[in-house]
Amino acid sequence: MVLSGPVLGYAEMKEALIWLQLKSPGKVQIAYWPEDQKENRKLSDPVSTSNNTGNTAKLYLRDLEPGTVYQYEVLVNGELESFPFDLNLDTEPLWDYRTEPPAFEIAMGSCLYINEAEYDRPGKPYGGDYQILEAIHDKGPDAMLWLGDNIYLREADFYSRSGYLHRYTHTRSLEELQALMASCNNYAIWDDHDFGPNDASGSWIHRDMALEMFKLFWPNPSFGYRDLPCTFSAFNYRDCDFVMMDNRYYRTEMSEKHPEQIFGKEQIDRMIDLLKQSRAPFKFVLTGGQIINSAQVYENHSNYEAERDYILRRIEEEGLRNVIFINGDRHHSEVSALTLPNGNKVYEITVSPLTSGAAHKVTETNLNRIEGSLIQQRNFAIMKVSGPRKSRALELQYYDSEGQLIYRWSLNQ
Repeated sequence: MVLSGPVLGYAEMKEALIWLQLKSPGKVQIAYWPEDQKENRKLSDPVSTSNNTGNTAKLYLRDLEPGTVYQYEVLVNGELESFPFDLNLDTEPLWDYRTEPPAFEIAMGSCLYINEAEYDRPGKPYGGDYQILEAIHDKGPDAMLWLGDNIYLREADFYSRSGYLHRYTHTRSLEELQALMASCNNYAIWDDHDFGPNDASGSWIHRDMALEMFKLFWPNPSFGYRDLPCTFSAFNYRDCDFVMMDNRYYRTEMSEKHPEQIFGKEQIDRMIDLLKQSRAPFKFVLTGGQIINSAQVYENHSNYEAERDYILRRIEEEGLRNVIFINGDRHHSEVSALTLPNGNKVYEITVSPLTSGAAHKVTETNLNRIEGSLIQQRNFAIMKVSGPRKSRALELQYYDSEGQLIYRWSLNQ
């Protein structure tokens, strides 16, 4: 009865969220218990699925304890479902004021294209190397960041609810994806190919339907604010803070005669407020496209100079240190660094693509690219944060589709 999933969303100290999708309407429930304590088994509230929502379900595991491994089972219409991988999760540890912050590893990638011949453009398949998802799983990350272009809507999908449901369902049910998404926390932002047509802006007629579909298929901690509907969210992981930006819902077209934006001032100001509140050694901002890359090409933020300048000026004015933008989109990977007038640096980690076509001949001049960091093949990255509270270290490792190391970069607190 289960078509795809389970997908582990957040697993906070007292609650966890699990997503899954059934093949047809049914009632699903999660039974869960602390590792090796099945006698203390609890049940989530049951959820009934429907065709109108793609038979998706979000199930909340409540009354958990911090720093605990939980095992769980999936029940559909009262019957136990079986899976070829273990079902367990770790809740966030209660470490602050007690121990040094725990080390952690987060995987990341973007541009996940899964071929479907009858709807793809004629010619050579654009997607491939699906084993990269198994290579990520083999690294055993604690979490996975999905950095946009996670489904690649096609022409047949753009103009109907059925089209969006089909594209999400087709991608999410990929066999190579299942173990990875069940084994670690998953957090997602979107980009144009999750939103609508290529390079679509906030004028896209189905932007509200696109947002609804994103909410249905991703178990993120939250989605915007009541007065600011979008995919904007934020979460804390161990001692680091992550802000997840929406680069589509409020985006305007580039124009020489009218104000233009990607995020909009209100979203940027809320991002800055969250970063100001943060005591994290590294402050991560997830975006669908590049900000630090200086090249004015494609959809880079450098094309929206006024908004880019405002973002960087606010970071400088507030004295924010170790702000690191993480993004995808570009079909190549690189690390960039920019020194602000006050001497602080901002950084950018770009990771792309996972399974879509790679840009094998990148000729643009990014004045802020760290020498040697350009990668022009399918890849993913693992970010490791470790060390004592006041001396945390970040190590970034890029890997190819087979899980072989390509490039390494590091940063100290």
